[in-house]
This record gives sequence, C-alpha cells and structure tokens, in this order.
Amino acid sequence: MANHFDVAIVGAGPAGSWAAYCLASAGARVAVIDGSHPREKPCGGGLSARAMELLRPVAASLPGTVRATVAAFSTAGEMAAVPLHSGAGSTSPLAIASRRAFDAALLDVAQAAGAQLVPRRVTELNGSAGAWRVHTGNGPVTADWLVGADGANSLVRRRLGTAFSRHDLSIASGYYVDGQTGTRIDIEFTDLPPGYLWSFPRLDHLAVGVCGQADETSSSQLQDAARRWILEHTASTGGSLTRYSWPIPTLSERTLAREQPCGSRWLLIGDAAGLVDPITREGIFFALQSAEFATHSIMSGHTSMYAGLLEKQIYSELRYASRMKAQFFGPSFRALLVSALRRSDRISAIMVDLIAGRQTYRGLRRRLLTTGELRLAWAYLRL
Repeated sequence: MANHFDVAIVGAGPAGSWAAYCLASAGARVAVIDGSHPREKPCGGGLSARAMELLRPVAASLPGTVRATVAAFSTAGEMAAVPLHSGAGSTSPLAIASRRAFDAALLDVAQAAGAQLVPRRVTELNGSAGAWRVHTGNGPVTADWLVGADGANSLVRRRLGTAFSRHDLSIASGYYVDGQTGTRIDIEFTDLPPGYLWSFPRLDHLAVGVCGQADETSSSQLQDAARRWILEHTASTGGSLTRYSWPIPTLSERTLAREQPCGSRWLLIGDAAGLVDPITREGIFFALQSAEFATHSIMSGHTSMYAGLLEKQIYSELRYASRMKAQFFGPSFRALLVSALRRSDRISAIMVDLIAGRQTYRGLRRRLLTTGELRLAWAYLRL
C-alpha cells in the first residue's frame, strides 16, 4: 500500500465518512481507514432537523428512517406526551435510523465522491506534519494531513493528545428489542444514575438504553434498568433482545476549557474531539458539523481555523450545558419540566425546538421567561 494521500482519516463513522465525502468532493485525495464499519452502534440513532439539513446534498442516498411523531417524557410517575409535528403535512424534527444502515450510507457516498476505503484496523501511527504514517495490517498509509475520527477510545487522540479520563466518559447500555417499533420516543428521567432512559423506534426494532457517568455506574446496572423498562412497557412478542454497551464522551466544563482538538496538520473530529452534548449525549450533528469545519481548515491549510470554529460554534455551548447538567437532571427541575410540558403548548414548542436543534441552551433562559411558566423559568435560571 504505497499510495500517498492528502488526508488520512482514521475512523469511518459519521464524522470520518462525512469528512471523507466533503474533502473528496473538494478535490482532496482521501483515505478513510477502518476495519469495523458498517456496524450497529448503541445509540438512539436520532437525526435532528439540523443534522438532516447538513446531509441535504446526499439525502437521496440515505437509508429509510422512522419519523417520530410523539415524544413522551416521564418522571416520578408523571408523563407528558409532546407532539413532534404541528399539523397535516408537517415534518417531524427527528428521524431515527439504524446506525448500521446510516453509517454504511455515509461511507458509500464518501467512496462515490472519490475517497478510498482502507478496510483495515489501525495498529499504530507516527510521523509529523506532512509525513504521517498510519499503520495497518496491510501496510502503512501515508498522508500530509491526519484526521482522528475514531471515537471515544481514539488512538489518534491517545497518541497526539490526552486520552479521556473515566470522569469524562458516560456508558450507554441497553438492548435492541427485535420485532417491535412505532413512531413514539420515550424519555424517562432516572435517579440512579442521574440521567435518563430512552426508547427509540427503528424500522424493525426498538433501541432501549440508559446512560450514566462511567465513574458513577456500571454496564450491568444500566442493562438491568433497561431490561426492567422493557418488561414493563413493551409487549411480549417473542423477539430477541440484543445487549449493547458503549462509551460516550461527556466532558466536564473544566475538560472542555482545556481541549486541544488540533495541532500541526492533524485534527480530531466527532466523538474523538469530545463533541457530544453533555445533557442529551447526542453527537451525530456535532460529528457532521466538525467534519465540515475540518474540511474548510484543511483545504485552506490553516489548522487554527478549525480551533476557532469549534470554539465559536460548539465548545462554548457544550461548556454551558456541562455547567448545568447535574441540576438539569435533579428531581426538582425535571418534575417542573414534565409538569409544564403537560399543560403548556409553549413549553412543548420549546422542547420540539430543542429536539430539532433549533434552540440552544444559552438562549433558553429568555425564551422560558416569555411562556408564563415562571417557576420553571426561575428554576432554569438557577441551574
């Protein structure tokens, strides 16, 4: 494998494949290196409206999805159902895809644009700007630029930066429930661990899971909680349960403040850069957005552009979310939230915009004050 590339991308998930597509479309010679894709990944698989907007150029190539019509939020026995569309002909702000199918589709469009897939596991990397060598079981790939898109356990991050500590990781654990689906998502706020359980419908199964901080819980505890929910809330159809568990970056405000996502001709994108909402643990939009930022930076030849774009567009919002995460999942705030969702169409509209990605956490304070839900607004102001 003697070819030299402009860019070597380690990892073929959404971040890596979208970066490969964008860079190849811009004329770069790109290798995307990954021996594990496509494969299913333990996440809800939700694609927000803002994520789908970024994917508009390849929309026709994307797999079939479930369009969620209702989001049910519950805590302490109280439940609020929020419609996710505003009337006939309106589009839900949340599409749900199998990650195996979605990741495969993005990898296909990257290759169609000219990127070369190297279906091998990366064993090591070394070099410096302009002379990167990414070692695989089939020989090295060399490139001028190196992009780490290899997830929470990123080898690129470990070699060129600092690995995530256990304090900055969450564990997502649960089950795929075969033979059941629908158009409703369920979000149940949990005490142990402080967070939430989700059930997302895919085309032929449900993805049910619980997420907790890695230093506060274990995969077995999370899986037990998911299994109890499945037994209580889903019909017994004889379908199999497939267990899953996966680490998700959930960076503290302190960690986010000292992140170094790039250096001389190398960049980290997606989960490898810790670009995950600390509250929702949603990362697909940030994976796609950071891939586009990386493309602009590489094609301009200025790594500093990437750091500036991340700070302005992503890191500042993630730090804000991290600061308020613990109180957001506290029993007092979540009870006020579910209660307000039950009686207020204006609060429901805000929640729909949060799901769609149209509403930021930072801009939420002012909007809550206009709803008349003063107890909820005051509680949010104190987060």
